[in-house]
Amino acid sequence: MAPADFRATDDLRTTEDLRTTDDFGAPDDLSAPDDFRAAARTTADLVSDYLAELPGRPVWQPMDETARRALLDAPLPDDGRPLAELIDAIGRDVLPYPMGNGNPRFFGWVNSAPAPAGVLATLAASAMNPSSAGGDHADVHLERAVVRWIAELVGFPHPAGGGLLTSGTSMATIVCLAAARNRAARLAGRDVREDGLAGLPPLVGYVTGETHSCVRKAAELLGLGSRQLRTVATGPDGRLDTAELRAAVERDRAAGLLPFLVVASAGTVGTGAVDAFGPIADLCEEQRLWLHVDGAYGAFGRLDPAIAHRYAGLERADSLALDPHKWLGVPVDCGCALVRDTEELRGTFSLVPSYLRDESAGALGWFSEYGTEQTRPFRALKVWATIAHRGRAGLSRDIARCTALARRLGELVEADEELELLAEVQTSIVAFRHRAPGLDPATRDALNRDLPAAVQRRGRVFVTGARLGSDEMLRACLLNAATTEDDLRLLLTEVKAAARDLHP
Repeated sequence: MAPADFRATDDLRTTEDLRTTDDFGAPDDLSAPDDFRAAARTTADLVSDYLAELPGRPVWQPMDETARRALLDAPLPDDGRPLAELIDAIGRDVLPYPMGNGNPRFFGWVNSAPAPAGVLATLAASAMNPSSAGGDHADVHLERAVVRWIAELVGFPHPAGGGLLTSGTSMATIVCLAAARNRAARLAGRDVREDGLAGLPPLVGYVTGETHSCVRKAAELLGLGSRQLRTVATGPDGRLDTAELRAAVERDRAAGLLPFLVVASAGTVGTGAVDAFGPIADLCEEQRLWLHVDGAYGAFGRLDPAIAHRYAGLERADSLALDPHKWLGVPVDCGCALVRDTEELRGTFSLVPSYLRDESAGALGWFSEYGTEQTRPFRALKVWATIAHRGRAGLSRDIARCTALARRLGELVEADEELELLAEVQTSIVAFRHRAPGLDPATRDALNRDLPAAVQRRGRVFVTGARLGSDEMLRACLLNAATTEDDLRLLLTEVKAAARDLHP
C-alpha cells in the first residue's frame, strides 16, 4: 500500500489529529513539542555554563548532608513534573556536585573531561535511541567506521568485523578473554560453548601485579578461576619480565596444566608502565598463547611521537581492549574490543534465533554476534563526533601535551626535597610520595595513605592513591590538555600542605 493511502479519510484521522487529542493516553510531553524545544535550549545553556565555570570552581567537595539526603531519599512521584521544572532541579540539585573530572586540576584515577563534541552527540544519539545490535541504519555503519578509526589510531590490524564498542574495558576484556578461552578449548579438542570447561586441564593465564582488576573479574566470570592467574614478576622498569614468564609457562606445562593467555599492559594503572610487546609476542607465538593487551587508557599514548616507540609490537597482539572514554574524552560509557581474528570473536558469541534472522545483514552479520549484548546503545555517534572534531592531529597534540606535562611533574617532584618519585614517567601517570622526614616507615606509609583524601577535601586539586609494591603512594594521572604547569605546582603545594595538616 502506498503511503498516500494512509491520508485522512472519514474513518482515519491525520497524525496531527492524534497529537492534539488524548484518546490514546499520549503523554503530555509528546503533545507539546514546543515545551521540549524550550527545555532543550535551557539545557544547552545550563550545560554550557557548567562547563565554562568548571575551572574556577572547587574541583570536588563533600556533598552537604541535606543535599545528599535529598537525592538519596527522593520519593517516587505520583504525578509527572514539567520538563522546565526538571531542568531547574538538575541545575540546582545535581550539577553543583560533580565528581570533579571535568576540571583541569583533577588528577585522580583515569577519568577524563568530556569532549564537547561528544557531549552534543550524546543528545542526538539519545533522540534516535536505536538498538545497535544490527540492521541497516546509521548507527550500525557508523560503529563499523569508528571501530576502524580507533584501530588505526593505535596501529592495530583491523579486519572488518574484528571489533565492537562496549561499555568499557571491563566488558571488552570479558569479550576478548572469552575468545581466547574458546580458541584454547578448540585447540585442545573441546567445544567450550557446548561442553563447558569440564574435561579440560585447568586453563592458565599470566598477568603482573599491576594488571587491572578487570582481568581477574573476567577470569572468574568465565569459569577460569583467579587461582589459575599467575602473577609474573616485573623488572625495575615495571614491565613484565619475559624470562620469568617463560619459566612460569614451562612449570605449568610440566604440571599438566594448559597455559593459554598472557595479559600485557599498554599503560598500567599504577605507574603507566608499558610492557615490551615484541619479546612477549615472540614467546606467545612460540607457545601458542593468546596475547591480550590491556590498553584501557594507555594505548592512545601511541599517538605521541615522543613515546610511540614504547608501543612497538602492540600490533602483534591477538586482542586489545581500550577506552575511548578515557584519554580521547568520549563521554562515558565507551570501551572498545579489538580482535585480530574475526572468526574467533564471532565463533565465541554468535547465536541467531529465528526471530532475529536478517537475510540482508551481509557477510559480517550483526554486532550482537560478536559480544554478550543484544540490545546495544548508540555509542558510535559520540566517538565519531569526538574524533572528527579533533582529528588525528588534534588528538595527537592533546595526548603529547599530557605526557609532556607528566614528565614535567616528575621533574618537579624530583626537585622537591619533601617528595619522592617512585617510578619512571612512561606515559601520563606520575607515581610519587611524601618523604615524611622524621617519621618512622609505618607512620610515613599511613601518612601517604591518608594524603589523597586530605587533598581532595581541600578542594583545590584532586589526586588519588594506590600501593606500589609495599609502598603507599599518590598517583597523578594527566588526561586533560587544559591542565597547565601552574596546576602541577598547585598539586604539589596542596600535597605538602595537607601533609602538614595531618602531621604538624
